[in-house]
Amino acid sequence: MPVFEYVGFDGAGKPVKGVLDADSGKAARASLRKKGLFPTDVNEQKSGNVRGKGLSIEVDFAKIFQRVSPQDLATLTSQMSTLVGANIPMVEALGALQEQTENPKLKGVLTDVREKVNEGTTLAKALRAHPTVFDDLFVNMVDAGEQSGALELVLERLSAYTEASVALRGKLVAAITYPVLMLVVSSALVLGLFTFVIPRIKRIFDSFGKALPLITQILFGISNFIVNYKWFLLFGVPLAMYGVSRWIKTPKGRAWWHRTQLKLPVFGPLNRTVAVSRFCRTLGTLLVSGVPILTALAIVKTVVGNDVIAAAVEGAGKNIAEGQSIAGPLKASGEFPPIVTHMITIGEKTGELETMLSKVADAYDTEVENTVNQLTSLLTPIMTIFMGLVVATIALGILLPMLQLSSAIH
Repeated sequence: MPVFEYVGFDGAGKPVKGVLDADSGKAARASLRKKGLFPTDVNEQKSGNVRGKGLSIEVDFAKIFQRVSPQDLATLTSQMSTLVGANIPMVEALGALQEQTENPKLKGVLTDVREKVNEGTTLAKALRAHPTVFDDLFVNMVDAGEQSGALELVLERLSAYTEASVALRGKLVAAITYPVLMLVVSSALVLGLFTFVIPRIKRIFDSFGKALPLITQILFGISNFIVNYKWFLLFGVPLAMYGVSRWIKTPKGRAWWHRTQLKLPVFGPLNRTVAVSRFCRTLGTLLVSGVPILTALAIVKTVVGNDVIAAAVEGAGKNIAEGQSIAGPLKASGEFPPIVTHMITIGEKTGELETMLSKVADAYDTEVENTVNQLTSLLTPIMTIFMGLVVATIALGILLPMLQLSSAIH
């Protein structure tokens, strides 16, 4: 029978952890609840699994850089939902969460939030004092949950939303990590050849005083440029990149960059799909949690991640304020696919806008995953072929004059 490790809280809100035998994770959770425990994390124990501090890269980085990651926030939200559902007073729940977390920054934030709530401040107001950890989306959803008396349900939705965002980001990062790593390593090797190896070969060929093939002359020209302008390449290129990155942060540069992101070959449609998915997922989660639609649209505008899409969302907010529909400005902007605006229109007419937004978000998340998988499967062979051609060109440029010299000698 599988063995499961669990972490959670007892009826008094104190952290507990241990192991138990169960047929499945669901059965393990049910068994723990029968014992009066409230599990927040149940994982099957793997053979040879060793647990201890410092094994989680994410936790280690959180400690080093003093930041709260989206995964930290998702875990916190899930645990808070469990405690609130167990009818544990908020002050005690925050105290238990404070003891449970290993992230030093989050621990300090929870200490402050607990003190404020203990003094009579609402949870939403206490969270709002820490905008670097809890954004407007998080705070407004908690506020809506407190006002409606459905805080547990809102926290569950918020946890699901955060987990979905983390999963999508993880897939995107995983998809580009290997190709980027391969490009960096290959570029470093080729740069080493042009900087150290080819100049030596050039001196040998120059000593013979023979005319060289065109491809060899090009290789030697590239090598000369790299060697003669190495300080410019070493410092000038990074400075130029820094200047461009600073310009992109200006209003004009940001507008240009965000428009360009949507027009890039291959990656443009992917960027648009990610932004539309984020719009639908965020707006649907806020509306179903009871956040007023104008407030929800104002929040969504800040999280879509693209100013072009954000401008369309802002137009939708103005339309709503004037008593009109959301779909009109989104369709007029030309930035949202017709199927999205069509489903939003149907949702507005039937009163099921939240449901339609959720369906669109699910469909687009699947599309993003499929696109990322296709790109990953294509990028790796393309990179391999490209680097193979580079190496073959270098080899050909070196071998051709050697063959010519050999023929001349014989």
